[in-house]
Amino acid sequence: MGIFSRFTDIVNSNISALLDKAEDPEKMIRLIIQEMEDTLVEVRTNSAKAIADKKELSRKVDSIESQVNEWQNKATLALAKQREDLARAALIEKQKLQDVLKGLRTEQTLVEETIEKLTGEITKLESKITETRAKQQALAIRNQAASNRRDVQKHLHTARTSEAMAKFEQYSRKIDELEAEADLYSASSEGKSLEQEFAELQAQDEIEKELAKLKAEMENKQ
Repeated sequence: MGIFSRFTDIVNSNISALLDKAEDPEKMIRLIIQEMEDTLVEVRTNSAKAIADKKELSRKVDSIESQVNEWQNKATLALAKQREDLARAALIEKQKLQDVLKGLRTEQTLVEETIEKLTGEITKLESKITETRAKQQALAIRNQAASNRRDVQKHLHTARTSEAMAKFEQYSRKIDELEAEADLYSASSEGKSLEQEFAELQAQDEIEKELAKLKAEMENKQ
């Protein structure tokens, strides 16, 4: 069974209230639009039938009016020929056709009223469908915005975590540097190591060699 059962239910429906109560608003609004479109198709079909009936009635009325005029002419001709009996018979047939014509014109009036009513219903339904589609679009935008906001929050959360880890690494490096400096100062206070003493002797020997070489070059120039 559909969400709506009658045209009036659709036109008077509060779509927002229905969506607020729905567990799945997106699914609900799709069903509502489908129900409206189905109803619109039905109303348009009835309207098309009514228009076809109007055309058919119009053809029948034209035909009956033509026959009424023919019997009127026959009655006139019969009287002109002194055939009152034939004139009376012609007028009787004319009367019968006029009664039929009266009934057809009543039907025409009813059909025109039906068409007018159906046209109004179509306009209202189309307006309601437009309104509901706008709500569907707004719902989709809200859903997308909520999804984007969630993704941003997740990203921010991850970024903050990464930032915290980076700061932790930075602090750890500073501690390492401080510990290294402390080790250097500690080594200096304990005196020179054996390797340091030999390195200094080697450096002094190199300097003496360079100095002797420089003196020899200067003597040669003299």
